Amino acid sequence: MSITAEEKTRLIKEFGAKDGDTGSPEVQVAILTSRINTLTEHFKTHKKDNHSRRGLLKLVAQRRKLLDYLKGNSEDRYQDLIKRLGIRR
Repeated sequence: MSITAEEKTRLIKEFGAKDGDTGSPEVQVAILTSRINTLTEHFKTHKKDNHSRRGLLKLVAQRRKLLDYLKGNSEDRYQDLIKRLGIRR
């Protein structure tokens, strides 16, 4: 259910401000979005997997908190990130 190391490295390079930037909100939201998309695909075939569904809800809440933080600090970075990731507000 998690993402591969290659996928995570690609997201860090794409969304990070510098090489090895794993702590910025943009990178964290991108990684969470990738994990959420993976779990969403999982639920299309495993409809009764309620244990993983709880994990999905926790990931969505964590992403929401990071997006709220980013929106409060920098509206431009927030708008750019949701546009690049293709997530709705």
